[in-house]
Amino acid sequence: MADGALGFPSRLELQRKLWLLVFVLGLCFSGSASEVIFEERFEDGWQSRWVISDWKKSEGKAGTFKHTAGKWAADLDDKGIQTYPDARHFAISAKIPEFSNKNRTLVVQYSIKFEQDIECGGGYIKLMSGYVNQKKFGGDTPYSLMFGPDICGTQTKKLHAILSYQGQNYPIKKDLQCETDKLTHVYTFILRPDASFSLLVDNRERESGSMYTDWDILPPRKIKDVHAKKPKDWDEKEYIDDPNDVKPEGYDSIPSEIPDPKAKKPDTWDDDEDGIWRPPKVPNPAYKGPWKRKRIKNPNYKGKWKIPWIDNPEFEDDPDLYVLKPIKYVGIEVWQVKAGSVFDNILICDDPAYAKQVVEETWAKNREAEKEAFEEAEKIRRAKEEEDAQRAREEGERRRKERGNDRRHRDRERYKDRYRRNRDYLDDDYHDEL
Repeated sequence: MADGALGFPSRLELQRKLWLLVFVLGLCFSGSASEVIFEERFEDGWQSRWVISDWKKSEGKAGTFKHTAGKWAADLDDKGIQTYPDARHFAISAKIPEFSNKNRTLVVQYSIKFEQDIECGGGYIKLMSGYVNQKKFGGDTPYSLMFGPDICGTQTKKLHAILSYQGQNYPIKKDLQCETDKLTHVYTFILRPDASFSLLVDNRERESGSMYTDWDILPPRKIKDVHAKKPKDWDEKEYIDDPNDVKPEGYDSIPSEIPDPKAKKPDTWDDDEDGIWRPPKVPNPAYKGPWKRKRIKNPNYKGKWKIPWIDNPEFEDDPDLYVLKPIKYVGIEVWQVKAGSVFDNILICDDPAYAKQVVEETWAKNREAEKEAFEEAEKIRRAKEEEDAQRAREEGERRRKERGNDRRHRDRERYKDRYRRNRDYLDDDYHDEL
């Protein structure tokens, strides 16, 4: 009998409750007040929490979502929501308990599987503040955070991290790359009260930094002093000639070549006819080239001069730079040329450790089985493609033969007809002569 029948909890529900129990016990012992603000694993009843937008519906460009685990899933009971059909805008959102990340860490995490050849489309999620008409949620709806992959052709394979500050959106300056295969991957964004961030893919840190340096939100704390000039006494020479080095006496009189001491005058050499014999010259091993002073470290060396950094007079710190407007909604709003992306395991909390546990629970235990299922599916697909190609080649050969047979038949009939006409013509000439 299947799990969940007759009112018994399913295996997935039991496993989830066990993890939550471990998590709660951990909080009790640690004394911390961590909070899971929103967690969606798209189990039965998910439709009551999510609203599909009518945005683009009147234009016939609105897509929808299937409740499925998708292809080559390791656990068919672990379902997400999948974009469907192709060439559509997809917009869906859920209202969550309003929360602020002031004085606490924000963790946003979810998984996505691009099981299609997406060609061009997004796979990111958004956090929204204030009131949102969920039936009209779309591309123009303001958001506080947009995070996730965006793929288009071979050039764009970007991982977005866009933050809103005072009504303006700021993309991260770093060029972050997303995963592009057809397997499930988990993306995690962590923002801390000191404005530092970490970005993880499959529980491994891909990038880290600070809102002060990795987003152009505030003017930089330090700027280069454009009016600074290198001091006249600044010595950039790391090595100099040794002033105490003295050229040895007689150094300049050492010839660069000397007669070859091993050379002998040939027996056939005639001084009267050939002139006075002189041995050929060879390089002088005692000759060391033009004399140069030794090079020594410059005691006055100050290094390469660089324009100094100074405090930026336009910088005004905001201790709440990391604070987003109170979050009330989470949503998916993407355009895809080819649909088929499976979103799952959306988590918003303030504890990176719990987020890691969720990844281990939902993704890590299934990744090898999913990979094996995918490789097996690819093997079957390639075999079918080869079979179809072979069938097409055989069909093409059969048609060529048929066309060849038809052509030979037509040629025989044409030759027969020409023969009959020639024979009739000759018979008429013969009778005319008679």
